[in-house]
Amino acid sequence: MSIEVKNINKSFKSKKTDNLSVLEGINLHIDDGEFVCLLGPSGCGKTTLLRLIAGLDQPSSGEIIANGDKVDKPSGDRAVIFQQYSLFPWLTVLQNVTFGLEMTKKGSKEENIAAAERYLTSVGLIDFKDSYPHELSGGMKQRVAIIRSLLNHSPILLMDEPFSALDMQNRHKLQEQLIGVWKRFENTIVFVTHDVDEAVYLADKIVIMGKNPGRIENVVEVDMERPRKRDSQEFIALQDSIVENLDMGD
Repeated sequence: MSIEVKNINKSFKSKKTDNLSVLEGINLHIDDGEFVCLLGPSGCGKTTLLRLIAGLDQPSSGEIIANGDKVDKPSGDRAVIFQQYSLFPWLTVLQNVTFGLEMTKKGSKEENIAAAERYLTSVGLIDFKDSYPHELSGGMKQRVAIIRSLLNHSPILLMDEPFSALDMQNRHKLQEQLIGVWKRFENTIVFVTHDVDEAVYLADKIVIMGKNPGRIENVVEVDMERPRKRDSQEFIALQDSIVENLDMGD
């Protein structure tokens, strides 16, 4: 599903002013099946823009079109994965992961369990499949929440720094998993991050944002074959270029 962000402005009321501008003049086109990273410093409106695309908030002016329809409320076609994990405390890890699949009746119960167990194995959680959320660490809970969202295969995935709380090893594993799911199911993904390495590893297109107010400074097309090698000259050169761009944006 494609996404069109047209002339979006977003303001909030604050204690100091009735019109605090958070986003200004945002125009962005995201192709069907494209992987886009929103990259920028804290306070540049990345999460606000993601929430507008999700339909969780409404713009002060402008409009967002997803697959030809105006976005004015949340939709099952647009799954949102936040930084904070949200699991059902009364369900086991395996039940949490397969919950969405069972609700939408995608695949048989046996197929869903097998798929969930493959994902849990890949991130070192298979031994905890019968555990409950209160028995897990924060990082483990987040891995479960991410796997649950990946298995639901929504056409649009909106992800707000979902890997930021994880250690590097698990973050890299889940980045690889995400690329695998995206290639297989051709989701359209909008991924918020402040990590340049993560953006270069994942994205087809990196949208660099600046702040005061939040705006798009630059759009970088990432023409690099996958799987990407973090130690390659091409990867490092693009990282360095973006870091310089971000510095100028601040």
